[in-house]
Amino acid sequence: MRRNKKERQLLLAETIKENPFITDEELAEKFTVSVQTIRLDRLELSIPELRERIKHVAENRFDDEVRSLPIEEVIGEIIDIELDKTAISLFDVKREHVFQRNNIARGHHLFAQANSLAVAVIDDELALTAKANIQFTRAVKEGERVVAKAKVVHIDHDTGRTAVEVNCYVNTEHVFKGEFDMFRSKNNAKG
Repeated sequence: MRRNKKERQLLLAETIKENPFITDEELAEKFTVSVQTIRLDRLELSIPELRERIKHVAENRFDDEVRSLPIEEVIGEIIDIELDKTAISLFDVKREHVFQRNNIARGHHLFAQANSLAVAVIDDELALTAKANIQFTRAVKEGERVVAKAKVVHIDHDTGRTAVEVNCYVNTEHVFKGEFDMFRSKNNAKG
């Protein structure tokens, strides 16, 4: 059912408020209009594009949740986190992250994304990397988006150590694996 512009914009604003992660393409399908119409509606309503909405939601939501380091020190954008369980971040590889001669991402950027996510997932004021075992499984190029997924696999209450596994993907391709042995305050190693 086609709606007039005013109705559509009202529903569009409500829909985005309910689900800030909805894409312009999904909105266009929902309202049976073109993607360009959705973009114009968003512009008129001063609703930012998906990327900015994700960033805003993540900053507001995770600022209070991440305990081990300030949210702005996390490399990449955290889009989901459950302390001492799992976390997900996004990192867009730009020109400043790659070697100029071949446009391949410098490894320390991928490591920094994975390591900072391993720190962020720890439910403690103090979280430090004690040891890391990492493996790059494919070169990442400029323009690609790296999705890092961290999972807490073990918490040792006696030593204050936490094992965190981080896997990074470009689309569905595995590009990096890291096993991080994290140090935390012994008195805060919850079960």
